[in-house]
Amino acid sequence: MTILDIEHGGRLAVTHWDVIDRLGNYTLIHFRLETGRTHQIRVHSAAIGHPIIGDPLYSSAQTIGVNLPGQALHAWKLTLRHPRTGQEIAAIADPPSVFDKLLRVLKSRQTRSGQ
Repeated sequence: MTILDIEHGGRLAVTHWDVIDRLGNYTLIHFRLETGRTHQIRVHSAAIGHPIIGDPLYSSAQTIGVNLPGQALHAWKLTLRHPRTGQEIAAIADPPSVFDKLLRVLKSRQTRSGQ
């Protein structure tokens, strides 16, 4: 799926996403950005009805029982083109342990509720 977002007086923002898993009322989503606008993923997630957990600006900011240091948003892979060689460079980072804990909690709630 793709969102094209043009705000009044703003710049075009293009986000592609795929649903990875549904965890009860929550969804694990993989985003791919064509543009890099401020708050792009957070704004687009809220626009499709799936605000980022822990986002104080674009979600209800309700607690879910996991002490997050910020939003449940992780850039696991960043890919750039080297400015001189044009070679693609990728940096990959595993999710932080608190992100994994959040997924475990949501999965266990889903199992208990029978969803």
